[in-house]
Amino acid sequence: MSDDVQSYGNHWRWFPPWHFFAIPILASNAIVQLVRFVQDPTASRAWTGIVAIALVTAVVSARWMPLRVQDRLIALEETLRLTRLMPDRALEIEQLTRDQFIGIRFASDAEVPHLLDRMLAGELVTRDDVKRAVQHWRPDHQRI
Repeated sequence: MSDDVQSYGNHWRWFPPWHFFAIPILASNAIVQLVRFVQDPTASRAWTGIVAIALVTAVVSARWMPLRVQDRLIALEETLRLTRLMPDRALEIEQLTRDQFIGIRFASDAEVPHLLDRMLAGELVTRDDVKRAVQHWRPDHQRI
């Protein structure tokens, strides 16, 4: 995969066992258990439904937590990169949001100053805004 050309249109990363097997099966199970409880409200069915919901919650949280850590790491990496590229603009760089750092990680070094200007002007607010504005994509194949 590291040789693939990455762009806004294909930068999403799918992990089939996770996205297309584990999550759909567990979510379906939770729905089935809740339907069974509604049809036959017993303590046993209630408990089975609660456990099914807890399992989905635990599995989704297991994915969500490392993504938040990854976001923090990306923000740190991009702070260092932008400060290296534009040391005279360090105070402006500190004003960026985590979402803006996450979006700009895909920008080539040459286009970073222009994108920084647009972010500080309020033109590019979300990570998606920034990603869409990137013209020369710098791939990131090490995402979680």
